[in-house]
Amino acid sequence: MTQKEELLRKFNEAFVNNDTDFILENVTDNIIWRIAGETTIEGKKDVKEAVQSMKSGLHEKLTLSTIITHGLNAAVNGTIDLVEEDGKRKTYEFCDIYKFHKFKDGKIKELISYTVEKKNGGERT
Repeated sequence: MTQKEELLRKFNEAFVNNDTDFILENVTDNIIWRIAGETTIEGKKDVKEAVQSMKSGLHEKLTLSTIITHGLNAAVNGTIDLVEEDGKRKTYEFCDIYKFHKFKDGKIKELISYTVEKKNGGERT
């Protein structure tokens, strides 16, 4: 696993574990995070607030299916299983597209997140 792939694995684990400090250490001050179909978040302060507001539910499992890196760009996809406060279990599939501010030892300057809740346990009908 390359250094960038390892960073992305840890970055995704930080979201699941609500490790806001790790997330903020690895993004630029002027980070742009677009959550597709919902909103765009700009700057570390707003990213911190957004991450802290996502603390609802208990994350049970993160599964990373693919991590692809090429130059300044990267993509990660996988699933997150969680239990909500009311006891309901949900699974979300996601794909995140990253852009780094520099090639070596770069921080994330742009992130686009695509997230979809699995219906019927994700089974084919």
